[in-house]
Amino acid sequence: MKADMAKILFDEITLQNRVEQLAAEISRDYAGKNPVIVCILKGGVIFMTDLIKKMTIPLEIDFLSLSSYGDSTKSSGVVRIKKDIDCDILNRHVIIIEDIIDSGLTLNYINEYFKQHKPASVKICALLDKPEAHKTEIKIDYVGFEVGNEFVVGYGLDYAQKYRNLPYIGILKEEIYN
Repeated sequence: MKADMAKILFDEITLQNRVEQLAAEISRDYAGKNPVIVCILKGGVIFMTDLIKKMTIPLEIDFLSLSSYGDSTKSSGVVRIKKDIDCDILNRHVIIIEDIIDSGLTLNYINEYFKQHKPASVKICALLDKPEAHKTEIKIDYVGFEVGNEFVVGYGLDYAQKYRNLPYIGILKEEIYN
């Protein structure tokens, strides 16, 4: 799989150092609050797992699975809930864990959806942000790294369900997905 990479953007050590910094920041901001960590499946699960292991506060976890990509490299723009959260978030502090923010449309959908459940607060923690790709204003409270418009895989991010298990994040060679 490494041969399919045009470039390694973030190696394993760099990722773990940044995850540790984010965990410390979130732990400080949520001291005494017992937030619900909602991981967006499937891409966010590796990031979320490493993140919560380094957090020093009580927390709960839940999962939300959405579909807007399929096996494509671009979002279809149509968001569909495949698996809803199981816990009640009424008056709870919610932190959404996302692997990457592209257009921002999926997160806008999630924010609107969660508002119906009347949480105390909703914050977003994204491993990667692609500001150039945003199609809407979106406030990301915790960002691991900003990236350009390259197609990135690894550490949970995939192309056609492959490459999620890589311990680093790399730019996929264009001939692989074109």
